[in-house]
Amino acid sequence: MKTIKLTMAQAIIRFLKNQYVERDGVQNKFFAGCFGIFGHGNVAGIGQALQQNPDFRYYQTRNEQAMVHTAAAFAKMKNRLQTLMCTTSIGPGATNMITGAAGATINHLPVLLLPGDIFARRNVAPVLQQLEMPYSQDISVNDCFKPISRYWDRINRPEQIILSLPEAMRVLTSPADTGAVTLALPQDVQVEAFDYPVALFEPRIWVVPRPMPDRNQLSRAAELIKNSQRPLIIAGGGVIYSAATDVLASFAQQTGIPVAETQAGKGSLHYAHPLNLGAMGVTGTFGANIIAREADLVIGIGTRYSDFTTASKTAFQNPQVRFININVADFDAHKHSGIPLTGDALETIQTLSDLLAGWQVDGAYRQRAMQLNRDWDAEVERIYNLGNQPLPSQGEVIGAVNTFSDARDVVLCAAGSAPGDLHKLWRTRDPKGYHLEYGYSCMGYEIAGGLGAKMACPDRQIYVIVGDGSYLMMSEEIITSIQEDFKLTIILINNQGYASIGSLSRSLGSNGFGTRYLFRDEQTGSLPDDSCPPSDAIERTLPVDLAANARSLGAHVIAAHTIPDLKAALAEAKKQVKTTVIHVETDRYVSVPGYESWWDVAVAEVSESDRVKAARADYEKAVQKERYF
Repeated sequence: MKTIKLTMAQAIIRFLKNQYVERDGVQNKFFAGCFGIFGHGNVAGIGQALQQNPDFRYYQTRNEQAMVHTAAAFAKMKNRLQTLMCTTSIGPGATNMITGAAGATINHLPVLLLPGDIFARRNVAPVLQQLEMPYSQDISVNDCFKPISRYWDRINRPEQIILSLPEAMRVLTSPADTGAVTLALPQDVQVEAFDYPVALFEPRIWVVPRPMPDRNQLSRAAELIKNSQRPLIIAGGGVIYSAATDVLASFAQQTGIPVAETQAGKGSLHYAHPLNLGAMGVTGTFGANIIAREADLVIGIGTRYSDFTTASKTAFQNPQVRFININVADFDAHKHSGIPLTGDALETIQTLSDLLAGWQVDGAYRQRAMQLNRDWDAEVERIYNLGNQPLPSQGEVIGAVNTFSDARDVVLCAAGSAPGDLHKLWRTRDPKGYHLEYGYSCMGYEIAGGLGAKMACPDRQIYVIVGDGSYLMMSEEIITSIQEDFKLTIILINNQGYASIGSLSRSLGSNGFGTRYLFRDEQTGSLPDDSCPPSDAIERTLPVDLAANARSLGAHVIAAHTIPDLKAALAEAKKQVKTTVIHVETDRYVSVPGYESWWDVAVAEVSESDRVKAARADYEKAVQKERYF
């Protein structure tokens, strides 16, 4: 057997360089490079190996959490067929990645994490940044990754990667099991040499399959559809990841079954498709939620039925409602006691289309769905042109960006009030034109995620919509975007605090407590809530200049005070060659309404506040609509 002597770190990089994926006969390299920050735990190991392999591109980042978000966003834009590796030192560098790792796993996005670890030989322990436990010497902070990783291993001997790396690839390339994969690398083992078999580094192609459901289950599902009167399709992220958008559009047109979209599934249909009811659930449209409430059959495609999608299990109120679940993950396919069609979305939809040849919903039902599509478009137009004064509403800002953008441009967001407004209002014209991280809704994802999206599709304009709260949590990847020449257009919406939670707090009777960016009241010692008069709020506003902050990070910055200003700023930003930040203040109290839906956020059962008591009474009525399936 031919061997080659390499350090463990050198062997890892050589292995990763030769991993390919193939789907539908198309092959590409699985890893597009590496994000990292070096410290004593990886600089001499993985750092040296990367320096020795310049064809495996290394990207310098500013924050460990951010680089995982960037890698996840890259993988999302690539439909999970390509990703990036992330490496850190031990200790805080490693644990900073935990939030990003959780987001990747929750959103089923492949990311490989290689944190440094404590010395395997232990004799110098406790080393710098080591977590000591009196009952075990086999624990480090990297054990925190175990519950949020789809595969986890600690490499205590250099030859262990011969078996561990293929297992990591098996998980990363699995449509059903993918997520964060963590290989903890003790810093002494990274630099140890071993005679590795040359065969380990030969190019390997991992075929991403399109599995088919059981035939009997398909027949049962087809009969259930034929016997339904008011079926509804809920399109999730699996539709887009399997590239099933065209077959879904044809299936809807063939059968007349209307389609509602989850956050991850938005873009499954062109917004103008006559059977597209738009957003589903808590952040949904009136058409989608009305049809869902009456549906006797729900066909979930590539969705995990989050509480936002199901309106906390209140969305489906028909006593006879049944479920058919098309999902590559068996776990999700069995939800709601539905008929589990465990398989690829594209192949399964095509097969159902054949089984349902000649069958359609009642003509009146189709016409009703089409009318709801038109009615919703009129509502979007109304919000786009609200004319709010003196500050524009967030809905108007979204409308200006959506109207200005081209069909293939991408809007990206993650947290705050903007995701709900975008889910309702954004007119999607391309399957990859809507990029929301809403499985974890992680504040700080936006700019880092925008960088990953731009790296994945440099020919598209990326519009990052971020609130001041998220911006303050993580904006430093503006520097990375400029260093690497990946231009972003960032719409920085300043509403002086946490507008989303402020609105939620008011709805629960708590008056926006702890959600505004204002100086403390000197007399009471309290932070002002939404009972603070507007004149007092202006006087108490913190002297923070976010536009100046963005400029200090190297971005081109434009201030927009009105919607006409914003439109002009968008035109100027498009001409810029580097990352541009458009700073716009909005009215925190003018929001997009909710439509025919509810979200379970528990209200205090006892309180001295009349507002809280009233909210509790409303809650007790609403929670009665929650159902078990």
